[in-house]
Amino acid sequence: MLGLADAAGKLHNRRMALEFTTSYLKDSVSLFRYYKMLGDKAMAQVSDDDLLVALDSESNSIAIIVKHLAGNMISRWTDFLTADGEKPSRDRDSEFVAPPQTRAELLAMWEKGWKAAFDALAPLTEDDMSRTIRIRGETHSVMQAVNRQLAHYAYHIGQIVFIAKHVASSRWTSLSIPRGKSSEFNSRVATGKASQR
Repeated sequence: MLGLADAAGKLHNRRMALEFTTSYLKDSVSLFRYYKMLGDKAMAQVSDDDLLVALDSESNSIAIIVKHLAGNMISRWTDFLTADGEKPSRDRDSEFVAPPQTRAELLAMWEKGWKAAFDALAPLTEDDMSRTIRIRGETHSVMQAVNRQLAHYAYHIGQIVFIAKHVASSRWTSLSIPRGKSSEFNSRVATGKASQR
């Protein structure tokens, strides 16, 4: 039976996106979902044409980054525990050319990649974190592989957000704490009206 303080804590956390946990896996999945949400919200703020904008000749467009992420996700997470994460069918170099030309095609690719990731993560347990997998023939613990993917996705989704914010310019709606609003945000977190995640 829950004590009054425990029950109040559970009600408080139900309003908040950040849930206290000591589970590595639960927190990792929460972070994957958070970064996906940032990508979703960033892409929603730009026009279809802006998805194809590259800021210079050495930069990738949002569409190219999504194509690369999807290719990576499908390769890494398909048969995650039993096959090398770099599948023979993957052509990584092709991920950086010929981006999807429509928002629908781009978002289908994005969702397919994330589905592969979440489907592979769903059955894992904390005990699986010490299991061994391979990526390009190199041995990783499952925990290392999850960390590797989480860092890789955060890196590229940061690029998506940067490009989207640049092209949206004055139309941009902040995905985090807007400038000059830190004190207000801190107060909202302290009173349970907002979350840091």
